Amino acid sequence: MGGTGERGAAGEEYTGLCCRLGRADLTAVPEVRRALRELLRHWGRPGCAEVAELLTSELVTNALIHTDCDAELTATLHRSTLRVEVRDYLERLPEPKLADCDESTHGRGLLLVQALADAWGVRMQGRGLGKVVWFELDGGPAGA
Repeated sequence: MGGTGERGAAGEEYTGLCCRLGRADLTAVPEVRRALRELLRHWGRPGCAEVAELLTSELVTNALIHTDCDAELTATLHRSTLRVEVRDYLERLPEPKLADCDESTHGRGLLLVQALADAWGVRMQGRGLGKVVWFELDGGPAGA
C-alpha cells in the first residue's frame, strides 16, 4: 500500500492511496479497508468514510472474485471529494443484478455502489488492458 501527497495542475493539494492486489487474494480486502480508513481519518461528514470503505470493499472483492488476474486500487482525495478506482484486466463489463433470496451474501455489490455513490461508472482501457470501475463520494465539510 502506498500513499501520496501531491499537487494538481492548479497547485491544489490532494492525497491518495495506490496498491496492487494479487489475483484472488481476498486477504487484500481488509488491508485495503484499513489503509482507506487511515486516509479518510479526518474526512467528511459522519458516516462518509464508512460508506467509502464499504463501496471500496465491494469493488475490490468483485475484481478479485470475477477475474483471473491482479487488480489495482487508486483512491484520491481532493478537497471534499473521494474518487476510488479499481482496475482489472478483464474486458467484460460488470453487470449489476438483483440478488436472489438464495444468494443472501452475493450479487449486491454494484447495487450498493449505484445506491450510495454520488457518481460511478466503468471506463474501458482498450484492447487487452481491461477496465476501471470507479465511484466518487462528496464528503462535504468535515463535522457538517
